[in-house]
Amino acid sequence: MSKQWMLLLTAAMLLFGVIGCGSDDDNSSPTGPNDSNITILTGTITDDLTLTADKTYLLRGGVFIGNDVDQTLLTIEPGTVIYGESATMGMLVIRRGSKIMAEGTKEHPIIFTSDKEAGQRGRGNWGGLIINGRAPLNTGDEAFGEGGTGFYGGTVANDNSGILKYVRVEFAGQEISPDNELNGIAFQGVGSGTTVDYVQVHMNKDDGIEFFGGTVNAKHCLVTGCADDQFDWTDGWQGMGQFWVCQQYGDDADQGIEADNNAEDNTALPRSNPMIYNITLIGDKDGAESDIGMLLREGTGAVIRNAIVMNFGDCAIDIDHEETFNNAWNGSNLNGNLVVDNSIFYNNEEIWQSGEEDEVGFPFTTQSFIETLNSHNRFANPGLVNPLSKTAPDFRPAGGSAATIEATNTPDNGFFEAVSFIGGVDPNNDWTTDWTTSVSN
Repeated sequence: MSKQWMLLLTAAMLLFGVIGCGSDDDNSSPTGPNDSNITILTGTITDDLTLTADKTYLLRGGVFIGNDVDQTLLTIEPGTVIYGESATMGMLVIRRGSKIMAEGTKEHPIIFTSDKEAGQRGRGNWGGLIINGRAPLNTGDEAFGEGGTGFYGGTVANDNSGILKYVRVEFAGQEISPDNELNGIAFQGVGSGTTVDYVQVHMNKDDGIEFFGGTVNAKHCLVTGCADDQFDWTDGWQGMGQFWVCQQYGDDADQGIEADNNAEDNTALPRSNPMIYNITLIGDKDGAESDIGMLLREGTGAVIRNAIVMNFGDCAIDIDHEETFNNAWNGSNLNGNLVVDNSIFYNNEEIWQSGEEDEVGFPFTTQSFIETLNSHNRFANPGLVNPLSKTAPDFRPAGGSAATIEATNTPDNGFFEAVSFIGGVDPNNDWTTDWTTSVSN
């Protein structure tokens, strides 16, 4: 090749921000720009597309799959790495009616990450992954997503937006404007026909995983180091979850769970009312930003059992707003729409916050909600192996610990798995190893 052609090739590589796909070995992260085998993805894609592991992909600006009417199928092979371009706020949006088929494996997860070099990455380097579906909301027939991410919502409860399995989203959540940042994964009106199993969101600038209405279910979800809430739901989410874990990094964090129904109308239907079994929420009391383990407010319902809530800098649980209390108590009896039971609370700055229930005149407090109305909660060390490590965490309960006794039965409905432990990780089967990451930059 002539010197002139070499110079032209080098200039083109610099212009297009050539990047490499890195390694897919256990617990590795891509290394950044190092490969000329690059495909730029940009704009709206309406033809079916397959991303293969032997190539490198860059999201330049907003990349939209589908036209909100017809189906476009995006298939991503195991081991594929997709980079979000920092300079253009690269993000991937699956529009209503289309599908993402991202089915990685434990040995070869699918990774969405920053285009910056390893060691220079951080929260908010790029946009994130947004999936829009046609399942119901309580804010109207449809809504328009933050950051110009498109319309979502409808009437199809079992809507199918595809598969996410063994998928990592890291260093995302770029700010669009003040107080308007993208989540790591946003499920916007996504239906129960969608499969979500084995996903991690790591070092996101805003929330890790957020559900905006819809009915999607999610299993084996790990959220680590996100700067706002680790899990968030609002606007009528009615899905199910099992085997969830979050770990805060106290340099920048908020709640473990922030749960709302509808901020404008706390009584709006369909009510946010998920069912979640086996979840571990780990705060970071040593950091300045760790706040509340579970913040339940704005009229949300929920059934949460077999949970561990530990090490939060403010409190383990806070219930806000009258309609949220109404979900727990109808004036004389338990209502059953708000339950937090069969759970362990440990080493939080406080267990509960009290005060608002006095203002709305309720005959019980958050303390009595946890201690009396839900009578199977415990306040003991759950005996996790190494839950506070940020480089090699181990969220399993040790043998014979408090988390290996008195778990409640899970519903027999085809989604939940029967368990004999409390928290998000089986003491004999650590699903969080080998395909996830703890690399901070």
